[in-house]
Amino acid sequence: MHANERESKLRDLLRALETNPFYRDRTPRDVDSLADFFDRVPFTFKRELIDDQVAHPPFGWNLTFPIERYTRFSQTNGTTGKPLRWLDTPESWDWMVGNWTRVFQAAGVGAGDRIFFAFSFGPFLGFWVAFDAAARMGCLAIPGGGMRSDARLHAILDNRATVLCCTPTYAIRLREAAIEEGIDLSGAAIRTVIVAGEPGGSVRATEARIRELWRGAKVVDHHGMTEVGPVSYGCPKRERVLHVIESSYIAEVIDPATGRASESGELVLTNLGRVGSPLIRYRTGDIVERSRQERCECGSFDLALEGGILARTDDMVVVRGVNLYPSAIEDVLRACDGVSEYRVEIRTERALSELTVQVEASSDGDAGLAHRLEAALRNAFALLGRGTLPRFEMKAQRWVRV
Repeated sequence: MHANERESKLRDLLRALETNPFYRDRTPRDVDSLADFFDRVPFTFKRELIDDQVAHPPFGWNLTFPIERYTRFSQTNGTTGKPLRWLDTPESWDWMVGNWTRVFQAAGVGAGDRIFFAFSFGPFLGFWVAFDAAARMGCLAIPGGGMRSDARLHAILDNRATVLCCTPTYAIRLREAAIEEGIDLSGAAIRTVIVAGEPGGSVRATEARIRELWRGAKVVDHHGMTEVGPVSYGCPKRERVLHVIESSYIAEVIDPATGRASESGELVLTNLGRVGSPLIRYRTGDIVERSRQERCECGSFDLALEGGILARTDDMVVVRGVNLYPSAIEDVLRACDGVSEYRVEIRTERALSELTVQVEASSDGDAGLAHRLEAALRNAFALLGRGTLPRFEMKAQRWVRV
């Protein structure tokens, strides 16, 4: 989208904030350019949203319209603190459905596809919007909520699903469950696996593992947030690259410490179409790196993020002077044969961080696994028996501070 069009959408959004109690007094509405916007408009932090909902329960004051206009309820999963409740009007929901349609189109998914959603369909936004987008595009949308892994596998097979939507962790877990239950997936029709909720889809080894387990299916990454909406789509030409949907967002990359523009750092988003519950210059906490290419090989001018979401600002750990990101650790672990599941524990003693990786072997008796991983990561490992570590359907919680 041309910068003038985005500026026009931005001005419309800022004018609408006159009736939004959360933003009305903190956001100027006479912004005349993107440069002016970046210079004058303050960041929004998640802590402010949480505090607002505590002070004005249950939904807070970030509502542009009367409560009767809102028809959709979502809630964050609360893995990093108190959950956020989020409301949408029909217009805002349609905007988000349009964004997910873009995700499907970039993935080569269209009318006639049968999409299985291995998702709980609880209050977390997750694939709710994707489900609506699939139906509107003419796909057969198959819900997988409230089912055990083996039941989901049978549903994928029996209904000849061609597309699977889930977290990267669960795409791997489903294949593991098939082995445990003796379910033959050789006849599965899955040709595309769209993953979200974790960075794994843009982690080289994890993407390769999912592709191998699902017999060569294309793996497509996507990311979004309950409070922001569907943000990015996997580049159809370049592996491990996410494009921000810039027709729907103003995206910035900043140095988390200074707040200044940077080539790599924290992703900041302003959603241009979710007028009923907007976010202005929202500090997402996602660590990303801008691509140096102005125009992508796929023909898109949308902001390209190399390696997708690299980490969260609160996940990066400095060990012996080296910055360690979860995606880098996962890349090493998933590339090593014999790793079924893992967990990372972080201890801080005398201002120094110590990182320990607990690894569960895919088969008992692999005495060399710990040595192979130790050589790769040069950290302490605890090799666990099968079934010891928890499995995840939604966002995996593998990094634990103890």
